[in-house]
Amino acid sequence: MRAAAIIVAAGSGDRLGAGLPKALVPVAGLPMVAWSARALAASPEVECIVIACPPGGEAAMAAAVTGHAEVHAIVPGGSSRQRSVAAALVAVPEDVEAILVHDAARPLITPRLVSGLIARLPSSPAVIAAAPVADTLKRAGDSGAVEATVDRAGLWGAQTPQAFQAQTLRGVFADADDAELDSATDCAGMAERRGVPVLLHDPDAPNLKVTTQADLRLAEVLLGTGRIA
Repeated sequence: MRAAAIIVAAGSGDRLGAGLPKALVPVAGLPMVAWSARALAASPEVECIVIACPPGGEAAMAAAVTGHAEVHAIVPGGSSRQRSVAAALVAVPEDVEAILVHDAARPLITPRLVSGLIARLPSSPAVIAAAPVADTLKRAGDSGAVEATVDRAGLWGAQTPQAFQAQTLRGVFADADDAELDSATDCAGMAERRGVPVLLHDPDAPNLKVTTQADLRLAEVLLGTGRIA
């Protein structure tokens, strides 16, 4: 399938404490966003990349990916993650068959993962990277004490990329109202609320989200080993 990829890179990175947008924070010698752009550009199915960046940061984002990927468009993101996706979706060419949405904060993405997701789209309108929950889960009460142990059987942690048949993702966002765009945390959840079946795809490799300095150091180690082509 001919695909486009949206990189959501409009986050401020306040929790990381780096003093600049998270997508521009250096990781193993490259801006974080460059790792995602490189992997997507190396995926044979991906024909174009659109990046949603902090408003006013278009030039800095372009500089960050120059030499790593040819980008179709860089657009200012919105006040929430899903508003940033909506802004980027407008710039995606109408003739693509599949659209992937990926967070720049997950720099361990690989072309193999991208191809694996897209290969499953002909049989499902949506396929997302996700991993089975390995930790024992506890539900906390108001006092902060454990209220219950939650059965983790069948529970998965959603990741990105999240891949969709193009008409499915466009339809989901065309139907979304302001409240949903402000509150939804991922595209798959929006699709699920409309009855769209979403398949889970285990990356079978680290695909961590960089949120803290500890995450950043771990990503540095993994990327520094050359595991990303």
